[in-house]
Amino acid sequence: MDFESTPLTRSEYISAMVHFYRGEVARSNIWRQRLDQTTNWAVVTTAAIITFTFAATERTHVLLLLSSFVTLGFLWIEARRFRYFSVYRARVRMLEENFLLPIVTRNLISPKPDWREFVAMDLDVPKFKITPVESLALRVRYNYYWLFTAQAAAWLLKTWMHPDPALTLREWYGHMGVGTVPGWPLLLIGGLFFAAMSVLFVLGGRAGEIVEDEIHGYESDRGHWKF
Repeated sequence: MDFESTPLTRSEYISAMVHFYRGEVARSNIWRQRLDQTTNWAVVTTAAIITFTFAATERTHVLLLLSSFVTLGFLWIEARRFRYFSVYRARVRMLEENFLLPIVTRNLISPKPDWREFVAMDLDVPKFKITPVESLALRVRYNYYWLFTAQAAAWLLKTWMHPDPALTLREWYGHMGVGTVPGWPLLLIGGLFFAAMSVLFVLGGRAGEIVEDEIHGYESDRGHWKF
């Protein structure tokens, strides 16, 4: 008799679901560790460049600007990884809410009667649960906004202190130039960049509601389970 025509017993179904849950938790943990790696790389790189730049007065402040672009690369990688992490985390939460919770409470009624259809469809045709912009916004809000803020503060401090402490705003502005390039293009680019990060920071608050909904209670809105 083939597999499809043989009905599963209750114990076989529970055993299969338990192994499925363990597998999804393992996948989720792997992607969680990958997220931590890129965050650690960004923090270490930022700290190293700031330390190196301030170690000698003759070292250019442009290094601090370049560190922002390096950090931006880490942000892009981490945002992509977070989209994959959200797929497995969403499955884990769906299983915890609708399979494990009824067993633990001894009330064998799933809060969401159609949860199996959602999980089955996601296994058949996996879909990302958040958009690229939402993922970028979340990572900026949780980690990278503060790294960019530290880099901007370090750049302002470096241009004020070196090569000699500026006594006036005009002198400080003069320190911001590089060779024949005046300071205003760097200020403009830096201002636009920080404004973009601030917009993502605000958008991250809205995108974070999806995460908070998953982690702190039943998923009231499953619109991000796209089919």
